[in-house]
Amino acid sequence: MMTEYQTATDKIIADAMANPSPAKSMGDPGITPLSPSHTQQNDTDQVQSEPSFVVVVAIDFGTTSSGYAYAFTKEPECIHTMRRWEGGDPGVSNQKTPTTILLTPDRKFHSFGYAARDFYHDLDPSESKHWLYLEKFKMKLHTTANLSIDTDLHAANGKRVKALDIFAYALAFFKEQALKELSDQTGGEFDNNDVRWVITVPAIWKMPAKQFMREASYKSGLVSRENPEQLIIALEPEAASIYCRKLRLHQMVDLGTQTTQNGFSPTDNVGSGMTQGDRYVVVDCGGGTVDLTVHQIRLPEGHLKELYKASGGPYGSIGIDYEFEKLLCKIFGQDFIDQFKIKRPAAWVDLMIAFESRKRAAAPDRTNPLNINLPFSFIDYYKKFRGHSVEHALRKSNVDFVKWSSQGMLRMSPDAMNSLFKPTIDHIIQHLTELFEKPEVSDIKFLFLVGGFAESPLLQQAVQNMLQGRSRIIIPHDVGLTILKGAVLFGLDPSVIKVRRSPLTYGVGVLNRFVEGKHPAEKLLVKDGTRWCTDVFDTFIAADQSVALGEMVKRSYTPAKPSQQVIVIHVYCSEKESVGFISEPGVRKCGTLRLDVSGTESTAPRREIQTLMQFGDTEIRAMAVDVSTGRTVKASIDFLSQ
Repeated sequence: MMTEYQTATDKIIADAMANPSPAKSMGDPGITPLSPSHTQQNDTDQVQSEPSFVVVVAIDFGTTSSGYAYAFTKEPECIHTMRRWEGGDPGVSNQKTPTTILLTPDRKFHSFGYAARDFYHDLDPSESKHWLYLEKFKMKLHTTANLSIDTDLHAANGKRVKALDIFAYALAFFKEQALKELSDQTGGEFDNNDVRWVITVPAIWKMPAKQFMREASYKSGLVSRENPEQLIIALEPEAASIYCRKLRLHQMVDLGTQTTQNGFSPTDNVGSGMTQGDRYVVVDCGGGTVDLTVHQIRLPEGHLKELYKASGGPYGSIGIDYEFEKLLCKIFGQDFIDQFKIKRPAAWVDLMIAFESRKRAAAPDRTNPLNINLPFSFIDYYKKFRGHSVEHALRKSNVDFVKWSSQGMLRMSPDAMNSLFKPTIDHIIQHLTELFEKPEVSDIKFLFLVGGFAESPLLQQAVQNMLQGRSRIIIPHDVGLTILKGAVLFGLDPSVIKVRRSPLTYGVGVLNRFVEGKHPAEKLLVKDGTRWCTDVFDTFIAADQSVALGEMVKRSYTPAKPSQQVIVIHVYCSEKESVGFISEPGVRKCGTLRLDVSGTESTAPRREIQTLMQFGDTEIRAMAVDVSTGRTVKASIDFLSQ
């Protein structure tokens, strides 16, 4: 059945897909797609299957800081953010804790957050080198090309640990904290089965990274593999978007007027300005990534529709930390910094904490210098390593903006600090500029700046200069908690986002009847007198195509031999919108679809396994049915490299 908002191109794709092809899949000559088509599930089908939960708990597992929030389904308007943590930093007030984790020398979980950092810091250097301390490790999921269950991370002392273990330990920690708090709130032992968990991930993450988070959740005991719908993966900027459109005027700052909005009734939504069809951009600036999404509001229900596929990149605030590290290497030498990080890991962490609070003091109009405390062991170790003082190194280096102050500090001019921000901010502005040039991204009424990095006045000013008043720039008051609160709202009603755009083109390789003049000669395969064209890319869904929630792509396959137990079909993807062959540049194998047909042998001369794939959600799902028996066939799509 066609839906009213499928565009003409979707219709062409759907028509083409509806024509049965005698095609057979690559490598497995007996998988014949029968009659594929697009179907739309009615929303009513999904209502009954929604399990009932007492509470929704969202975990924002960030690159630099993490936290959780929750709401009881009986009072969805009341979102609780977690209790305050012990041991906050000077100049950094928030309800989140650093994403840092400490394991004992025998690799058992010890602590997380401030507790991990403080304990690690207080260890004697001779001891601390045996402990495993990790921070900013989430980015590994974004930067690893062939992510698998066995991907490693490096602790501060250089030792390797399994990424899956670390993520599972962290999630188990949040599970324990949240359940403890819920038990105290309700005055009894709170049952994990009553919780719907939501974990947030960047929208630009590829499927393997999302699946990795789900695997870590299973390993941590957050949810069980038998009960996958207890966990929802939410996209960070989507969560922010859901929260932002509910904002009241007194809960935000409009950069155009630089004041908290007054003079309106405080119950107005964003300038009462969010009306039917309004388009807005959410720029989620976190520690690791920057994510941009474009949404349109569809009233009366206020459902959201994605207008352009999520974009962004690894341009989070840790980019500034890397620039600082590069500056230190320039002054003191890369060889020394590398040694110092391994030999005095706790002091290195200290130095970065000192830098963090100064980083937050950077502003466009600042004139006085910023002082950064060098830990005593840095000064001491440098003298041993080089045979001269830190002060001497600063005098000798040709870095103008950084001086040595008599109180034993690095003194940076505001220009020096601003230049550390420049590469990261330039990336963000370049990305925004490109986004605003897209035809789908016109008439943007609001730009919401969210995430921890959104608090930076340097970034705010750069965005203002770029937009030149084309859209109103809105910054929510509790900008670091926006995603967390939105993720709770999403968990309470996952169907609020009705239409998404597919970030990639997905399909499988099949054989089609060879057509002279249409198909290239080198793709010809003759089998039992029939001429086939190999490597044909059978598109399930195209990049940037609109996909409605619950929309299904349908394909039918038949096993090669009646005795076949498992059908394995390779799934390919590409960033290009139209793909003809799986051998084209840019097409890569990104996953496998497994159909377990064991125990369903039937007498039908030709078994048909009908496969339904759902792309309109934050994760891709597959279901399959043996048409002759009506039995469900176990189907799974796996994106983690084996």
